[in-house]
Amino acid sequence: MTFHAKVIAGGKIVIPAELRREFGIRDGDSVVIERAGEGTLAIKIHRQVIEEGQCAFRNMLQRPFTVDEFITDRRAGAREQ
Repeated sequence: MTFHAKVIAGGKIVIPAELRREFGIRDGDSVVIERAGEGTLAIKIHRQVIEEGQCAFRNMLQRPFTVDEFITDRRAGAREQ
């Protein structure tokens, strides 16, 4: 389904009410606007940006680790300095 929005004074864009309800966007919420290719913009909700970042970091890990392993590793690094 396609939605239309109008840019008003000050560059403001009103997101259609149906989409705001569907994605849980409330007054005062922040959204992220990204370039998504040649001449294309993407509007993402905060939760989506967080999930994408978590996924990116998760994929960088070779295996899950525990907090204890992290602390041990940090202490070992501090001793080497």
